Amino acid sequence: MGQTSPIGASLLEGCGVHLAPKSMLADIKKDLESHVGAKIRLKANRGRRKIVEREGVLEGAYPNIFTVKIEEADKSERRVSYTYADLLTEAVELVICCPFGGQETRIEAHSR
Repeated sequence: MGQTSPIGASLLEGCGVHLAPKSMLADIKKDLESHVGAKIRLKANRGRRKIVEREGVLEGAYPNIFTVKIEEADKSERRVSYTYADLLTEAVELVICCPFGGQETRIEAHSR
């Protein structure tokens, strides 16, 4: 496929609960900020076996969310937003598409 952009390496453990350090979310945000304006492929788990796959443009990276502009089949534009935690929990998968056939970059968080 392409290269992987790892975010974080481990999770904090406390009382049997895995907590992601704030730095992991900050790393995800920083990584996305460097790709604002890039074409992306998005795969989102909407629950109840409903998975949405779309292509769009990473429009913005804000303190708690990032936004994607998606062009619908009828040529209308729609904006969707997700939290950085959505990437951390793998509810959303994001691939940065490289123009001119270059390598793609998958944005993900490793929980090892």
